[in-house]
Amino acid sequence: MRADGIIIAIDGPAGSGKSSTASAVAAALQYRHLDSGAFYRAVTRAALDSGIPPERWAELTRDEVDALGVGAAPQGPAYRITIGGVDAMEAIRAPEVNAHVSRMAAVPAVRDWLFGALRSAGERGGLVADGRDIGTVVFPDAELKVFLVCAPEERARRRLREQGIDATDTTEIHRETERLTGRDTADSTRAVAPLARAADAVLVDTTGLEFDEQVNAILRLAEHAIRG
Repeated sequence: MRADGIIIAIDGPAGSGKSSTASAVAAALQYRHLDSGAFYRAVTRAALDSGIPPERWAELTRDEVDALGVGAAPQGPAYRITIGGVDAMEAIRAPEVNAHVSRMAAVPAVRDWLFGALRSAGERGGLVADGRDIGTVVFPDAELKVFLVCAPEERARRRLREQGIDATDTTEIHRETERLTGRDTADSTRAVAPLARAADAVLVDTTGLEFDEQVNAILRLAEHAIRG
């Protein structure tokens, strides 16, 4: 085992509950939670604020990514994300970031920049990391890999509730479902590190589970992995 414990990698499509579940699992184990999506969101937010058009993102160089000023530092049980030294935890959740983050996540220079940071964070273990290729690309040697799935309409309802939007409005549910499935397609078919389930990942379907139930399901898997 690593110095501070195992690495748990939680993958899955947008809206499957990766981040909230990973955070709760980390808290229960007294591990640190690493939300890789927050890093991608921060780079997306910084690029939008810098006026770099999305059409040019694929051409970004490593130096240009560095110049965006995105930073992260351990803070309690998680990581605090900054842009230009200013806290960005709220700004990176804006709708315009949601609309563009999948595109930014496919940029080679961004992934190169991020992978180094994520792997450094995981050197000692004691980490629950979530994302879309955490178990396949970032931490292929994680002691436990979980792939969350959830029916698109249920994912849409959860996203609407998170945003304070009426999750019983059929029009809103349909619109959000289409957005999520479109993002699934983009994430699964992109040339660079597409969304995929690792061969040794445990599939957990959260469609019919309450939040505590899905957290406890992963904790049971973690206890087994920790015992070896």
